[in-house]
Amino acid sequence: MYRVVHTGAQPGAALPEERESLDRSDIEFVLLGRCTTPQAVAEAVCDADAALCYGEPYAREVFERAGRLKVVVRYGIGVDTIDLDAATDHGVMVANFPDFCIEEVANHALVLMLDCAKKITRLDRTIRSQGWAQAKAMQSPMGPIHGQTLGLIAFGNIARSLARKAKALSMEVIAYDPFVKPEVFAEMGVESVTMDELLARSDYVSIHVPLTDQTRGMIDGAVLNSMKPSAYLINTSRGPVVNEAELIEALRAGRIAGAGLDVFEQEPLPANHPFCTMDNVVLTPHSASYADATFASMRRRVGRAALTVLQGGVPEFVANPAVLKRLGR
Repeated sequence: MYRVVHTGAQPGAALPEERESLDRSDIEFVLLGRCTTPQAVAEAVCDADAALCYGEPYAREVFERAGRLKVVVRYGIGVDTIDLDAATDHGVMVANFPDFCIEEVANHALVLMLDCAKKITRLDRTIRSQGWAQAKAMQSPMGPIHGQTLGLIAFGNIARSLARKAKALSMEVIAYDPFVKPEVFAEMGVESVTMDELLARSDYVSIHVPLTDQTRGMIDGAVLNSMKPSAYLINTSRGPVVNEAELIEALRAGRIAGAGLDVFEQEPLPANHPFCTMDNVVLTPHSASYADATFASMRRRVGRAALTVLQGGVPEFVANPAVLKRLGR
């Protein structure tokens, strides 16, 4: 018997898409509820052959205690909550889905940008609460969108999709990513610039970096002070990439025009958070990746990835490819 443990789903959760692969006579599929600490995760998966997780903390101690564990399957793209080096050291594959929700997140970033640009949420709230005249009085300043500049911090798949959409709106698109080859920029018709140049030129700055030790807090007061006072910050990547205290200070001081945020340092966002009182901030609840069909497809892929490893195979995507050499795959 194989034991597959879900460290994020509540006991009794239906999970019909995952069960298409995992409801088998040789698999015990166990749902233990959300494990919020490394200790809880370690206890949950200590005798598991495979683990499924949403964003629970898989620290080194988890892999040290899980002698049978062959794979951790992470829903979605990000693996910042998993110690990949520890997984590799203990011969555990980490499967994720880097091709998941590319269009959804790009669309969401575009919607946040357009909402900020045209003040849709602000005007809607004002016309409902204060009337037509007050809403009309809030129109200016407002840019035209076409002819304005979108700056992309990182130029991976989501940013490239967003670039195509922005160019269809007749925007100028520039990007900073020292890890992307010049020919990729040229093929996309996007200008490669330094970070300083991007901040100085952009009317909208959209963040698309993964959360790492190097990117944590990278959008700080110095970065925000280098943006145009009329510019907006858009974040659909990870909340801790932005130093929220310094963003709040910049917004209050009028050093940037506003922000469109889907991700936050603390989630769920507390009801008394300063962002919730700011008219020039558009908020969504970490929902950029969501579409019904997209999530259903991903859930099926999660189950298939776990089954593939249990049957001796390699999943479609391995976030720690060095483990394959260690395993002789």
